[in-house]
This record gives sequence, structure tokens and C-alpha cells, in this order.
Amino acid sequence: MNLFKTVKESVTIKQAAALYGLPTTTTWMVRCPFHEDHTPSMKLNDTYYYCFGCGATGDVIDLTAQLFGLSSFQAARKLAQDFGLSPDKPPSGAISLPKSPAAPSDTQKEEIFYCLRVLHDYRDLLTRWQTEFAPLSTEDPLDDRFVEALHMLAVVDDLIDCLAFGPASKKADAARHLLGGQLLPMLESRLNSLDRKEAA
Repeated sequence: MNLFKTVKESVTIKQAAALYGLPTTTTWMVRCPFHEDHTPSMKLNDTYYYCFGCGATGDVIDLTAQLFGLSSFQAARKLAQDFGLSPDKPPSGAISLPKSPAAPSDTQKEEIFYCLRVLHDYRDLLTRWQTEFAPLSTEDPLDDRFVEALHMLAVVDDLIDCLAFGPASKKADAARHLLGGQLLPMLESRLNSLDRKEAA
């Protein structure tokens, strides 16, 4: 077993984030340390992270390298030392993680990232609407934007989770379906229209 394999199979992103002081929400979101992030926009999975704001992504070694300005090898050594690992003898409590599937092609990555950006922008809008247009009392009529936020947030979160953390084949399929369907173009057109109205 080599050092990189030992580290990646023994230390999760969540464990490294906890050890290195990244405060997480209950849904494993953190403020991205790689850009000016005012609200948590980086999602932590066991095997990799993804920032919906700047697109930063990678495994536990990449995260550690970026956090401390190290090379991949230095980061792997740091993780091995901090978690008490040995290339020849992983700790008894080592977590066995599934092997990563083949990575998406560059074109597929661009499509996935594009879909994620549109969905993330729409999610930000829904989150704002959910607060801004919430009824002040049970007597108040429900604003259409508040109702849309209630209905669509879970849908958007499921799509984002699939695109960011699903298997490579499912990510590519989801992006292809979104790009070939009506939902994503409609959302992008709507977001652009709202941006123009706010700018006017």
C-alpha cells in the first residue's frame, strides 16, 4: 500500500476538516477557505469536497495541500502523521472507502459545473424568497415566491447533491438531462431577467 492510497482510504474529508478547524454546519457545509465566502458554500463528503461558489474540488489530500500550501506528497505525509498512519500498517479503525469511479471528461466537467452554478444561483434566490416573503401571520395570503421556495428547495438540493456527489456516470447523466430539458434554460432565463430588473 502506498502513502496516497493509505491516506485516502483511512481519512475522510470530514475528519480532516474537523481536525484542521473548519467549522461545519449540520449538513456538512463550510465557508470555503479558498475564496471570500460569507455563507457556507463548500460541501464536504467523505471522499471529496466541492465549493458551489468557486468550483474548488478534490480529495482529502488536495484539501490539506490547499489549506497549508503544501505539495500533494507533503500533504499526504502531514495527514499520515496527524492521523497516525503508516503506508504498511493502516490503523485498525481505518475506514474502507469505495474506489472512485472514472472521472468525468473535461466536457462533462464543464457541463456539470455549469449546471451547478445555475442551480446554486437559483437556490440562493429561493433561500432569500423563503425569508423575505414569508407570511407574517397565518391570516396573510401566501406569496407565490414563498410557495415556490417551499416546493423547489428540496428538488434543487437533490439535483445539486447528485451533480456534486453522485457517481461520475450519474453526474454526467444528470447534467445531460438538465441541459437537454426545459428546467435549466428556464431557470437561467429567469435569473437573468431578475438580475436585469434589480440592476435597473
